[in-house]
Amino acid sequence: MTDRLPHEKGFHVSWDQMHRDARALAWRLDGKGPDDGAWKAVVGITRGGLVPAMIVARELDIRRVDTISIKSYNHQTQGAEPQVIKAPQADLMGDGTGILIVDDLVDSGKTLEVVRRLYPKAHFATVYAKPSGKPQVDSYITEVSQDTWIFFPWDMALQYVQPFRGQD
Repeated sequence: MTDRLPHEKGFHVSWDQMHRDARALAWRLDGKGPDDGAWKAVVGITRGGLVPAMIVARELDIRRVDTISIKSYNHQTQGAEPQVIKAPQADLMGDGTGILIVDDLVDSGKTLEVVRRLYPKAHFATVYAKPSGKPQVDSYITEVSQDTWIFFPWDMALQYVQPFRGQD
């Protein structure tokens, strides 16, 4: 039995780990596009998908990179329906054929459901996946439990932490 809060079941991701995992995602996607294995473009889901999308685009030498901005939640509206607040270039996207859509994490899957309705033939890839959202993803690298909170490097700062057990 533990006295930890749910968010304390944390998976801490460093910048180095994100880079390694995003490169692993690129390796998994290499040669899997519909145009003789190539992808037309990478679309990162903002904000969390920007870093892995850039790394995937670099590794696979994809020069067409765009974004889709989804407002899924904030601290006041948890559970609200995700809204598209910036769409990618329409003539690039079509039905999504040949498009690689990248995000850092699929949690509940609601964000990807919205994007999948818009671009049903796109390939959806995330670095991390939780069980509830996994059906919305075509490719991912690491699965974590639904009750794990992922601490991404762009959300963190270095600071002293008390030992788990006892005193210093």
